[in-house]
Amino acid sequence: MAFAWKASGITYNRYLAIAAQVVRRSLKEQPRLAAEKRGGMDLRFAKWENGKQGENKSLAAVIASGTEAARVE
Repeated sequence: MAFAWKASGITYNRYLAIAAQVVRRSLKEQPRLAAEKRGGMDLRFAKWENGKQGENKSLAAVIASGTEAARVE
């Protein structure tokens, strides 16, 4: 039998994210709030030049600000 997530055309990572969200929403108030805090993600990146790491930046903040660092080179 084929996997349901594969048959529906989503990736395994997306399937896991959906399943985790469903479980978090099914919890009672206090455990749900704690689980939602753990469920958030913050992607960070740093540009390397001449073998040295630059400043760490939040990807969401850079995209929201619309700066040149949001461009893909």
